[in-house]
Amino acid sequence: MTRKSLLHFALVGLLWGIPYLLIKIAVEDFPPAAVVAGRTLIGASILIPISVYRKSFKGAVLGFRYVAFYALMEMIGPWIFITTAEQKINSGLAGLLVSTVPIFATIITSLRGDHSVWSFKRIFGIVIGFIGLILVVGIESLLGNSDPLSIALVIVASMSYAYAVIMVTSNLPLVDGIAINGLAMAITCVFWAPVAIAQWPSSISLKSTSALLALGIFSTAIAFILFFKVISEIGPARGSLVTYLNTAIAVVLGVIILREPLTTGIVLGLPLVLIGSYLASRKTS
Repeated sequence: MTRKSLLHFALVGLLWGIPYLLIKIAVEDFPPAAVVAGRTLIGASILIPISVYRKSFKGAVLGFRYVAFYALMEMIGPWIFITTAEQKINSGLAGLLVSTVPIFATIITSLRGDHSVWSFKRIFGIVIGFIGLILVVGIESLLGNSDPLSIALVIVASMSYAYAVIMVTSNLPLVDGIAINGLAMAITCVFWAPVAIAQWPSSISLKSTSALLALGIFSTAIAFILFFKVISEIGPARGSLVTYLNTAIAVVLGVIILREPLTTGIVLGLPLVLIGSYLASRKTS
C-alpha cells in the first residue's frame, strides 16, 4: 500500500466513521426522512455531475432496474432504519452493529453458490462474530442501555447493505460505482422527499443543519468518491478492511464528543465482532 493509498484509506475510514455521530446530531431537530432526503440530495448533486463528466452515467441509467433495487436495499430502507434507530441508541452502538456487514455478506455469498465460505477460518469468523453480536445485543437489551427494536433495525439494515452490494456488482459489474450511487441517491431523495416536506420541523438549529450538510457532503458524496479510489488502488478485498476502521472511529467519537457511555456490551462484543468480520470476509487462498 503506497503512502497515497494509505491516506485515501484513512480518509474513507474517517468519513465513514463519522456519519453515526452526524446522524445523532441531525436527528435532534430533523425527522429521519428529512435526514435521508437531505443527505441524498447533496450526494446526488455531487456524484451525478461527476459521472456525467466521466461519461459513465448512461450505464447506470441503462441498468435502472438494478440501480433502483440497489437504492431500495442500500439507502431507502437501511438509511431510514439507522437514522430512526439513532433517535434511541448511541451512535457508537449503531456503528458497531453495522460492522457485521462482512459476516452477512459472506453468508449471502455462500447461499449464492460460493462455497469457499465453508473453510474453517471463515466459519470460525462467522461464529465468533455472531457471539460478539449476541453479547452486544443481549447485554445492551438486558441492562436496558439500548432499545431492542432500534438494535433490530440496524441489524436488518446491515443485512440489507450486504445483499445490495452483492446484487448490484453481480448484475452491473462494469458500471461505474459513482454513477450507480449517484443515481441511487437521486432515487432515494425522490422517495423520501414528500415525507420530509410533510414532517419538516418548525425550527432547526445551526448545529443540526451543519451536521446534515457535513453528512451529505463528506460522508455521503466525498466518502464514496474516495472509496472507489481506494478500490482501484488496493483492490476490493483490502479496501473492504476499511469497515473495521469505521467502527473504531464511530465508537471513539461517540464516547469523546457525544459523551456516550462505553457500555459492557460494546466492550465485550466489539473485539469479537471485528475479529469475526475480518476472518469471515477473508478469501481462502
